[in-house]
Amino acid sequence: MPFYWHLLNFTSPLRILGCRITFALVFTALILFARGNKTWLSLFTNREKRPFSILCGITISLNWGLYIWAVNTGNTIDASLGYYINPLVSVLLALVILKEKLVPLQWVAFAFAALGVFLITLFSGVFPWIAVLLAISFGFYGLFKKKNKAGAMEALAAETLAVLPLGLALIVFPVQGLLKLNSPPEWLLLVSCGLITALPLYTFAKGAKLLPLSAVGFLQFINPTILFFLGVFAFGEEFMPEKLWAFACIWIAVILYCISLIKTSRLKLQNTEQRSAEFLSVEQVLSK
Repeated sequence: MPFYWHLLNFTSPLRILGCRITFALVFTALILFARGNKTWLSLFTNREKRPFSILCGITISLNWGLYIWAVNTGNTIDASLGYYINPLVSVLLALVILKEKLVPLQWVAFAFAALGVFLITLFSGVFPWIAVLLAISFGFYGLFKKKNKAGAMEALAAETLAVLPLGLALIVFPVQGLLKLNSPPEWLLLVSCGLITALPLYTFAKGAKLLPLSAVGFLQFINPTILFFLGVFAFGEEFMPEKLWAFACIWIAVILYCISLIKTSRLKLQNTEQRSAEFLSVEQVLSK
């Protein structure tokens, strides 16, 4: 995706965001209608679900827009930091809002992540607002999605439908109207934002169903790792040696978080096996 957003630097990040919202809706809606699937419309028309679809649309639009802007303005490393700390922000939101409990290892991971953010602020003299805002926006997006239980394509279609007026406005107004872009290759790139957005999301959702939670949690850190190396080696962004200490804290936090996921998954598996064994023993007694 970062390379793709760089291809679109002939226009503003706001217009790119508008095209991403609009054509993601077009692409997903076409697929769903072709399948005869209209259940996604209920996520937007249902009174109870509509507010969460709108909130999801707003938070993911903020996340997308900031991500595009960061990559196209030389802040890819900050974006990578945001997606590194995002799972830990999600854990914190679950603790505060959903009253979920954290295992001790997750507390330690969160402490290391907080230390990393502090060190970046200390060394650079600027609070990493891009990274923090990316993490918070995506964390709240995940929180709101918990209220709308639906498939990845259905949810994306409802969310982009909720913010379609914003998408259309961003296409028309930021850069002197629609006539500014008159090159067919440019329009093809902009329309393809829908495919670039929906296809990875769809394949990840399908793959996640076949994998344990620990594996899914680990895979989420591939994206920020790619972003980090692209920022440093491909896009030539400045990376002060002092920041390495900060990122080391973040990477330790990631490792601890993944270990906690593995332990949690194993514990759940053991509990499931124990309940199955108890059920079988009760069944044997009853059969006698």
